[in-house]
Order: sequence, then C-alpha cells, then structure tokens
Amino acid sequence: MSDPAPTPPETATPSPSPTGPCADGTCEIEVAVGDVVTVPATYGLGRIKVTAITGGEVDMVAQLTGSGYSVSGCSGGGGVSSEGGGGVGLSCGEGPAATINDAMSLEVLKIHDTTAVLRIEPAG
Repeated sequence: MSDPAPTPPETATPSPSPTGPCADGTCEIEVAVGDVVTVPATYGLGRIKVTAITGGEVDMVAQLTGSGYSVSGCSGGGGVSSEGGGGVGLSCGEGPAATINDAMSLEVLKIHDTTAVLRIEPAG
C-alpha cells in the first residue's frame, strides 16, 4: 500500500486588488469615525479614513498614490510631505458631489449624529 502524495499546505496569497464594498469603485456606504474605505488605485488615493463627523461635515484623510491631487466641491487640500509620503484632508458636507483627481466622485448623501452615508463612483 502506498500513501497518496501529501497535499501541499494552502498558502494565502495577498489579494492584488482592494477589498471592501468600494473596491470596484462604486458604492454607497455608511461610515463612522475611524472607518476606512478602500477605493481603486485608479482614483489616485489610498485608503480613505473618516476622522470626524461634526457640524454637518464629514472629515476624511487619504494617502495619495498618484503624483498629483485635485479636488472640487469639498473644502480640502494637502500635499506631499518631505518624508515622501503624501496625504490630503477633505471636509465635505451634504450636497453636490466632489470630484477628486478628475477620477472619483464622492458625495455625502446624509449625515446622522455619529454616522454618514457616502456615495463613491467614477467621475464623469
């Protein structure tokens, strides 16, 4: 009797693409302070973290993955730091969608006491 060939152990490979409800670039998601939203790299942003929900606005920070940054429709700005990492801050209220990097549309649909509903989709 011969034993069957041993089964090689399964190895988990990191997913090459973002995961989560916004990973494909289109979502409507409820967020709270501390939540992180992952969007496609084609939007020029890394993970978007919600830092505050106050005064009718949602404050967010994100790392830049591209060489440039532009936003219209929300107050915000940022730049590349001397350490080589770039980060931007956004503060968006309910209303018209903001366009980020001419690639991503971000709209605050509703702000509640401790949560907000965001819609993210391709710009255009």
